[in-house]
Amino acid sequence: MSIEVLTLLFFGALLFFLVLGLPLTFVLGGVSVVFLYFTWGFDSFFMVASQIWSTMESFTLVAIPLFVFMAMILERTGVANDLYRMMHLWWGGVRGGLAIGTLGICALFAAMCGISGAAVVAMGTIALPSMLERGYDKNMALGCINTGGGWGILIPPSILMILYSLITGVSVGKMFAAGILPGVLLMVLTTAYIIIRCYLQPHLAPALPPEERASWGEKFRALRAVILPIAIVVMVLGSIIGGITTPTEAAAVGVLGALISAMVYRKFTWSLMHEAAIRTFKLTGMIMWILFAAHAFSAAYQSMGAQELIEGLMEMIPGGPWGVILSMMLIVFLLAMVLDPVGIMLITLPVFMPIVEGLGFDPIWFGILFVINMEIGYMTPPFGFNLFYLKGVVPPSITMQDIYKSIIPFVLVQVLGMGIIMVFPDIATYLPDLFF
Repeated sequence: MSIEVLTLLFFGALLFFLVLGLPLTFVLGGVSVVFLYFTWGFDSFFMVASQIWSTMESFTLVAIPLFVFMAMILERTGVANDLYRMMHLWWGGVRGGLAIGTLGICALFAAMCGISGAAVVAMGTIALPSMLERGYDKNMALGCINTGGGWGILIPPSILMILYSLITGVSVGKMFAAGILPGVLLMVLTTAYIIIRCYLQPHLAPALPPEERASWGEKFRALRAVILPIAIVVMVLGSIIGGITTPTEAAAVGVLGALISAMVYRKFTWSLMHEAAIRTFKLTGMIMWILFAAHAFSAAYQSMGAQELIEGLMEMIPGGPWGVILSMMLIVFLLAMVLDPVGIMLITLPVFMPIVEGLGFDPIWFGILFVINMEIGYMTPPFGFNLFYLKGVVPPSITMQDIYKSIIPFVLVQVLGMGIIMVFPDIATYLPDLFF
């Protein structure tokens, strides 16, 4: 049977079972095992087991449960409440100020914990009611929370960057350094969008009335709220960039910072530790099973001759090397709407990376584009994770359709940012070259 027919059957079976609503792990693993058996026989299972075993031995993977545990603790310490109060006092007097402040808090959360859900849930609980109460347009309020929450996988430390490095063999430290300037760029572009939109349509995000604005003394006293988050960011990123720790060891430093934060806010209890640990086990277990299933998928598809097929298809794409990169980004963008980011990485990267390197592109630069695409996937329907995180904390009056509608202009801003990084790759590669 030809590779083209096998590809249609393989992906058709995947799509069929995903549409039925079966978990991604069982679909990826189950379909792959069946195809492996009928194409290579029983002995092919040893190849899958060997790949999984080599993955389990990776020291880099230790960082994932540590960063997740760090996020679970920070989510419950009260850091978000104090940060929002500070942003409220400083930015409330500006049109769209509460939305801009919310973006700033999301960026800080991203730099502390490396996952997207923590900032979305925290700001959906704290910032959204405040913005709606003060007359903010719900699309503006929902969109900025959804967007800012997604930066958790771009601004280092990022769990997806760790997985990207594990799959592709590039340096985790270089990926972390590469994410800083693109994260700042996306924050600046999104802030500029809010400022311009609110200037043209002031009713979307009115400034606080003068009687609700803070004095300068209150503003400066509120700045104490950022000391602890910035200290955690410096502990994690500073220890990596300074060469004191590896990214995996820095995750343990981050957990220490989160525990100190819980003690400072007097939230450190055994029940907090127990709940954070249980949620960490659940989330890490889910990631690991998807990782194992995707290894089976990768082994199955590559054993059918996928590399030759994909390379042949890429040669047919008009536009030369840039046409290939744009096609890859489009494929990832479409997959991110319906599949888990970890699964997408493990399905596409083993196929894409040899082509990217063969065309002479920097794998660090490509990795940043890939991660931004994953971030956009977190906020796009129908299955973007941030959409469901947000739906879980919004008032009953806000429907899923409202959340879907709110993200359209913000997605366009993120795509613009990705386009700028494509045209000016130094935005992603300057800091890795400087630090390493």
